[in-house]
Amino acid sequence: MANKRKVQEVNAGSMADIAFLLLIFFLVATTMNVDTGIQRVLPPWIDEDKKDEVDIKERNVLLVFVNRFNQISVQRIGESGEVIDISQLKDRAKFFIQNPANDETLPEKEIEAIPGLGEFAVSKGVISLQNDRGTSYETYIQVQNELTRAVNEIRDEVANSRFGKNFSELSEEQRKAVQTAVPSKISEAEPRNVEGGR
Repeated sequence: MANKRKVQEVNAGSMADIAFLLLIFFLVATTMNVDTGIQRVLPPWIDEDKKDEVDIKERNVLLVFVNRFNQISVQRIGESGEVIDISQLKDRAKFFIQNPANDETLPEKEIEAIPGLGEFAVSKGVISLQNDRGTSYETYIQVQNELTRAVNEIRDEVANSRFGKNFSELSEEQRKAVQTAVPSKISEAEPRNVEGGR
């Protein structure tokens, strides 16, 4: 009769405890990045019955279209679009918002008394962005970045002319004053199928 030895079982109870403690440690010690979205103004809700009553000043709106071929078209309401390169978008947006020569076809300006800044001509210009459903995510982000850069550069120019510093170096009160003087009016519509260069 052969001598059969019993194989001793490994006690796995302590391994489960160690795995549990490691899990707790990683949950407590790991920091999670908070996702931040892109801040954009959504178009106001318009009741279908009152659609004809809404008075839109066409000179105050710049339409930016991105089609499924990632082509960018800039146009004014009632005009035909012009296809531009992404490198031109920031300067076009800045020129539109600032309206340096007070052109009657570009956005109106309204003089406002801004605390900490005094009287300032605030642009009523709005940039309306429309993407095609087939637009690549990379192009979408590039367009968003260029439009944001346009607003940020204008804010830097105002901050430097009034306070002698860049916008990021201003106090909280000064930043609020510059933000009031140069609001970020970039409206984004729901993606749709944009034909051709539009």
